Amino acid sequence: MDISSILQGGYQHPLSRQWQGRRALTKSMLMYPIFITDDPDASVEIKTLPGQRRWGVNKLEGFLGPLVQKGLSSVILFGVPFKCQKDGRGTPADDPQGPVIQAIHKLRTLFPSLYIACDVCLCEYTSHGHCGVLNQDGTIHTAPSVARIAEVALNYAKAGAHCVAPSDMMDGRIKAIKRALVDAGYGNRCTLMSYSAKFASALYGPFRDAAGSAPAFGDRKCYQLPPTAKGLARRAIQRDVGEGADIIMVKPALPYLDVIADAAQLAPDHPLACYQVSGEYAMVCAGADAGVYDLKVMAFETVESMVRAGATLILTYFAPQFMDWLDV
Repeated sequence: MDISSILQGGYQHPLSRQWQGRRALTKSMLMYPIFITDDPDASVEIKTLPGQRRWGVNKLEGFLGPLVQKGLSSVILFGVPFKCQKDGRGTPADDPQGPVIQAIHKLRTLFPSLYIACDVCLCEYTSHGHCGVLNQDGTIHTAPSVARIAEVALNYAKAGAHCVAPSDMMDGRIKAIKRALVDAGYGNRCTLMSYSAKFASALYGPFRDAAGSAPAFGDRKCYQLPPTAKGLARRAIQRDVGEGADIIMVKPALPYLDVIADAAQLAPDHPLACYQVSGEYAMVCAGADAGVYDLKVMAFETVESMVRAGATLILTYFAPQFMDWLDV
């Protein structure tokens, strides 16, 4: 056998196997998505998302306190309103008494070191369940959609969010949000994380159940990217970099590792996020429940594949478990 054929000597020990990775997974790379509802004392199980709940602001200290102690350093908030009056422009999205802004205030007080990101979208708050303002024929009306999304993002920044993350996929919203932040004096005080390559995926089902954000009619294929659209994803990433995004995101993660790798090449000087979405998480849990594999082993394999592809920040519902697993 030729000398160049011998590779196993380089990974025959547990430590040398770790050295084969270009980057190691750390706790600071994990952001935990949490659902905040408008019942302040809520703690409601989400049946399609094992181990996840909708939380009221009064429950956040008991829920997040132990995780912060273990090393959780960032969360992203999703509002889940049930009591508000929804309308065509998503008026409740930035209600000062609404769940997201109330949660920002609470978390800033409880956990001063916790990094707070806020998902910015209108779908949870519109009467029609779409991510923007609609024309009379039910299509997206881009200009008022972008203006409203920028308004919501700015109000989250004013409330104390460290990061705003628009997930709507409206054309031009990154530039509009950046302009709004800069003009209001928040351009250097709030990070703009763009869901740049967000695909129209079948993996969002559990999230829509958790957030109550399914569209009342039609679908989101006219603004979320087609799953086959590698070139379109690359163009969207480059556009958002040019419009002022501070962080680029790919969503979902596991079926789009090639797009994550593309993003790492297209935006090498930007942090690169990916979202291990609800359906990915639920599949890993279901496989483990069925005895197909060990949950911890598979969770590591999936998340480390994202790191291998180039991700530096991973949004995952496994974040609480990783706070324990990464201590071992």
